[in-house]
Amino acid sequence: MATTTGKKKTALVVEGGGMRGIFTAGVLDYFMEKKFAPFDEYYGVSAGSCNLASHLGGQYRRNYNCYAEYMLMNEFFSMRKYFAGGHFMDLDWLWDYLSIKEPLNAKKASKSKLFVVTTDVDTGEPAYIRAENDSLADYLKASSSLPLLYRGFVEIEGRRFVDGGIGDPIPVIQAAQSGAKRIMVLRTRPAGYIKKSFTESRLIPLLFSKYPNLQKAMKKRDDKYNRSVEYILNPPKGIDVIHICPNGMKTGRTTKDKSFIDDDYELGRKAGEDALKKWKM
Repeated sequence: MATTTGKKKTALVVEGGGMRGIFTAGVLDYFMEKKFAPFDEYYGVSAGSCNLASHLGGQYRRNYNCYAEYMLMNEFFSMRKYFAGGHFMDLDWLWDYLSIKEPLNAKKASKSKLFVVTTDVDTGEPAYIRAENDSLADYLKASSSLPLLYRGFVEIEGRRFVDGGIGDPIPVIQAAQSGAKRIMVLRTRPAGYIKKSFTESRLIPLLFSKYPNLQKAMKKRDDKYNRSVEYILNPPKGIDVIHICPNGMKTGRTTKDKSFIDDDYELGRKAGEDALKKWKM
């Protein structure tokens, strides 16, 4: 499948990973500085979808501000809220705060072919949502709502959704199936990282007994992740995958150390420079 210009169809895929998303925030800001935007389609998962939305909205350093300031506030990561029956990762508070402090330019972002990856609670299947202006922020929250850290589900138009990393953690295969022949993947894990069995697997039957399909999807997510990594490292004939990964990253999923976050943002910017060179090869 080719674009209307006759060139190979291209896609950018951005992995999630909570606070590790600061790395891809750095990459995307470097892309914006260099006006590098050769992609026909964009696929984002969890934090990756949020980073892409800000990027496509033309909001330079908005992602950095989220990680290095807003998400470090005590209102966001809060054990006090969690033990009181609320969220440990309070996306509701963050979305409300951002709407006042630094609103997403959803109108501009939704003009690009951005697919927000989330997971349907009732089917356990990934959903690739081409969100419109009015619904983009809701789908970004749904894509980021990691079970156990965010209580409950995000309901949109009668459907319940949860974190996209459950259904399709690195949607490179989906990008290829949509016709993309040249795909850049921005990871938040080292190149050789292989996901082990879901560490919270013993809690799944207890916490999600009413949602059997979601249970199954959560138990299989390590296999899905590793299958995507294998595809990236060994793509089929006719598919070109450019793989951009952090090397020596300090930030973890719930890191609150700003010095780590600043270092990994710069790590991402340097990786962005490398990504441009690889794309031009």
